[in-house]
Amino acid sequence: MIRFSRGIRINRLGTGTVIFQKISQYKGRIMKEDRGKLSIIGCKSGRRFSARICRELERMFQRKNEEIYTLSVPIREHVFPNGEVKTVIHQPIRGGDVYVVQCAIDPTCRRSVNDNLMALLTAINAAHQSDADSITAVLPYFPYSRQERKKTREGITASQVARFLEESGVDRVITLDIHAEAIAGFFTRATLDDLHASKVLIDAFTNLYAKEQDLGELVVVSPDVGSAGRARFFSNKLGTDMAIADKERDYSAGGNIVSIRLVGDVYKKDVLIVDDLIDTGGSIANAVKLLKEKGARDIYVAASFTFLNQPAVQRLSDLHATHDLKFVIGTDAVHRGKQFCQKYPWYREVSVATLFAEVIYRINRKKSVSEMLR
Repeated sequence: MIRFSRGIRINRLGTGTVIFQKISQYKGRIMKEDRGKLSIIGCKSGRRFSARICRELERMFQRKNEEIYTLSVPIREHVFPNGEVKTVIHQPIRGGDVYVVQCAIDPTCRRSVNDNLMALLTAINAAHQSDADSITAVLPYFPYSRQERKKTREGITASQVARFLEESGVDRVITLDIHAEAIAGFFTRATLDDLHASKVLIDAFTNLYAKEQDLGELVVVSPDVGSAGRARFFSNKLGTDMAIADKERDYSAGGNIVSIRLVGDVYKKDVLIVDDLIDTGGSIANAVKLLKEKGARDIYVAASFTFLNQPAVQRLSDLHATHDLKFVIGTDAVHRGKQFCQKYPWYREVSVATLFAEVIYRINRKKSVSEMLR
């Protein structure tokens, strides 16, 4: 066997005889037309998201009148009594272009971030041991992305996660609105593609808000300096003014906010607060309080990841009950489902599965994805 590069194999069956499939000549080089059969593996906490991606991919194939590849690959994720996990793939994937989907945060499952991360690593390694040509981890939330730099005597855990993924056999990672862009530099062999939920959130907010108000009465607010770039993008797309809530934290006390001030004017304006994630809801609650003190009218929130750990749900419910908060828009990168939306009328969920499906399709067909990463 002659291997020209990963993903291209030529079997020599006899003297002067070479058989190959889906390989073409271009300027003297041997090249594949695509990256092989597209297969989607959904880990337990990523199963719903992977199913939505598969449905979107099927629609794309049908619209383009293309052959539908085998998409969803059945697996068994076995958890031993001591908590160890083993992933077994029940279908041949040799030579294929494999995408392993996992949601590190899954509110519908009792598994922790660490449990889901380990399950992902075992699935990637199972695909590697099954001789897949290319393995991509589809990881909407990158675990430990908030531990990407050293402040005191602490580890840079995001770098460890990158190494774990590479050692397990991954070639590429597709994630969403990663907390720190510097994490891309932690990978030495794999490629990191950072997608953005901004356009999806903007479309959802515009459809909801424009039914009631004029966008000219809106100000986009960043809850901290770190999210200013995201807020600027929203502001430019919506054609509105922008403001920043500048926070000072005490990291010796667990990162508690000690002071906050507003840079910008929100007097008699509606406000859209945009952030990458909502964890305990403390930053949002403080920002809403400050904005109301500065004369803001209706306040809305949009975030890529709505972790909503305690006491976030209660804090946001209280703000909604006092009419200080209209609604929060989150994505299904942290899936909550219809029951949660019905129970808490202040929450709206939009899907980013189409975004991921389009990127997966383009990667498999060796088409550019740079326009989607802007």
